[in-house]
Amino acid sequence: MRDAVGSFVGWPSDLIFPDAETPTRPTHKAGKGISRRIESVASQKEVPGRKLKSAGKDIPTTSGTKSQIMMRLEKMVEESDIMHGAIRSIDFDEGVFEIAHFEIIAKEDMQQLFEHDELGIAVIHTYIWYMYVTLMRGTELCNRFNFIAASRINVTLITKNPTSVKNDLVDRFMAAGDNTTPSLYFLPFNSGNGGHWVLVDMDLSRLIVYYLDSLSGDWSKYPSMKKTVDAAILKFRSKKNYRNRKDITWVRVECPQQNNSVDCGFFVLRFMRDIIALNHIDIPKMYFDEYKSYSRAHLDEMKDELCQFIIDQRII
Repeated sequence: MRDAVGSFVGWPSDLIFPDAETPTRPTHKAGKGISRRIESVASQKEVPGRKLKSAGKDIPTTSGTKSQIMMRLEKMVEESDIMHGAIRSIDFDEGVFEIAHFEIIAKEDMQQLFEHDELGIAVIHTYIWYMYVTLMRGTELCNRFNFIAASRINVTLITKNPTSVKNDLVDRFMAAGDNTTPSLYFLPFNSGNGGHWVLVDMDLSRLIVYYLDSLSGDWSKYPSMKKTVDAAILKFRSKKNYRNRKDITWVRVECPQQNNSVDCGFFVLRFMRDIIALNHIDIPKMYFDEYKSYSRAHLDEMKDELCQFIIDQRII
């Protein structure tokens, strides 16, 4: 079931994998309604524009401590039915993934944010939604940057049905137009079973794929992912009758590196945030001079942004 939502059974979180089926849609309108239900839900740990607002810009935040905005949201959650097994089903703007998409938010997801834990797919997607609304919607950046749902391609799905995953990618490419001018497709890729997050950025017009990994190594760790991405790009160009003047070039970007075992999801989100905010299609191999490393304060800033967004959207 797409995005690992719509099925509410008690099940160990390390055995939950998103599937590719189309779920039953909620009845509320996209991007506006929040559905509140009392149900148990398994953890989903699987898997020039507007000026970026800083949610905590007026709130002093000490690295590693909780800001006032986070404590406010945490109190809202503690006083809500989420603490007793309720969930929130949220419809995203269709422009986020160019397809109808909804996400499930549960207690486990909020705890990842509050406790600075490993991020699951729900938090990853919700911050992507925040970036789309805050930075991109209604601007030219929508023609330069595109998001691919992490639930559409990961190691688990590729192993089960690589052809289906490839075709899903092709459909996503087709939805965005001719792709003859440089633009980037952001793919947050997870190694599966609640594993490691990396970022794969695809420029279809120039046949370049940027690989950003906050741990050492390159795409050779995920040969099935590279094979699927390459096949999808070539199939898309064939359907569009574009000539392939050269082979696809993969570039390992020397990006900031994490120093613990939980920050990979935060780093992937920060990579996307910086690329969009700087409005750069070309990603320097040595990354951006502005961000040679990330401190805990860089990650806390994102958490405050997401906390404020969740409050503003009245998700809780």
